[in-house]
Amino acid sequence: MTSWDDIEETIFEAVADTSGDGDLSGAAAEHEPGNFLRHAASLAMTKTADGLIDPKLVLSWLLQSLGAASFWVGLLVPVREAGALLPQLFTAERIHAMRRRKWAWTAGSALQGLAAAGIALAGFTLEGAAAGITIVLLLGILALARSVCSASYKDILGKTVGKTRRGTATGLASSTASVAVIVFALILMTGVAPRYDLIIAALTLATGLWLVAAALFSTLREEPSDIDAPDSTLFSALKQMSALKEDSQLARFVAARGLLVGTALAPPFLVILASNAGQDTFKNLGTLVLASSAASLLSGYVWGRLSDRSSRRVLMYSGIAAAAALLIAILADQTGVMGSVWVAPVILFALMLAYNGVRQGRSTHLVDMAPEDKRAQYTAVSNTAIGVILLASGLFGAIASSLGAVWTVGLFALMSLAGTAVAFTLKEVQSG
Repeated sequence: MTSWDDIEETIFEAVADTSGDGDLSGAAAEHEPGNFLRHAASLAMTKTADGLIDPKLVLSWLLQSLGAASFWVGLLVPVREAGALLPQLFTAERIHAMRRRKWAWTAGSALQGLAAAGIALAGFTLEGAAAGITIVLLLGILALARSVCSASYKDILGKTVGKTRRGTATGLASSTASVAVIVFALILMTGVAPRYDLIIAALTLATGLWLVAAALFSTLREEPSDIDAPDSTLFSALKQMSALKEDSQLARFVAARGLLVGTALAPPFLVILASNAGQDTFKNLGTLVLASSAASLLSGYVWGRLSDRSSRRVLMYSGIAAAAALLIAILADQTGVMGSVWVAPVILFALMLAYNGVRQGRSTHLVDMAPEDKRAQYTAVSNTAIGVILLASGLFGAIASSLGAVWTVGLFALMSLAGTAVAFTLKEVQSG
């Protein structure tokens, strides 16, 4: 072994549970230390880039500052979220037909970097409707590229990192990225430079991170897979959804994940509650961003390690925590304390702890639950189903408009409890 191999193995043994072969082949087990670190580093860079280009905060502020209509601002989150999930049903077959799927992830990361570069250029040169149209279209391209990364990643992770160490790799990446996003939030709060300049710089940095991540991931040592000729017809794509009927555990997993989607959709409604209570949310936006990033930092690695032991329990605990945070938000609203400076950030912090638990638990559970030859299909089916749910998320806005945000938050709390109940019926895939 070379000295660099020794360093990789030392770091690997320091941060992960290295007992057992993790259901890897002999060749894959030999390369696991280096592959583990490549996964953690590449994913940390792309997660940091995601935070720097966050549609809910960064891009929405940018479009508003460029004079784009609220219509374009309102399209950012649906385009970003649904666009990253729905296409996977149609790309999974082609990805599964690749002997080395790392090239799909590499291409997707590189394309995200190029799209981010286009967004930065548009933000620097365009205004008004032209900026809105261009940035939304480029975000759509970025989302499509992200869908390729998402559809291919879990299968690659399952081939190159052992079963009891996958959550640790992704959790470590999440925590590392959170540190970077916290630094970005603090810089925004200090006002050391005009916010517009900082955001253009952040978009440029995100471009570089995606491109470097693509280059690093291309060096992953992935064993070739057995392949079949791809069938990428519409009928074939829709036929993949039959997996929900054939595997009851997959159907229950999708149901649990769908019910827990409120952890991702609830934050804007917490901001509405705080704003209605008299808090200047724009002035305190940096505090909210900091609370969200701190939750990711503190929970990423911990949730990852817990997921390696029982991803089912992580989903259950996260659902309970989310329901508790949302019910406390309702109580704070009804008792008149929601407008206090630190109440909304503290509740958001608790909710984002739960959100990160859901993300980590669902990722690890799907990889460990799916048969090796069906990981790409299961990922695509799961993400497509959630994409449809996200497209319907406008319903929650309608509920908030007609009945009030507090009713929407209450609905999310009930969904979280229901998601916990469904997660309880899942199998313990780590001990299987």
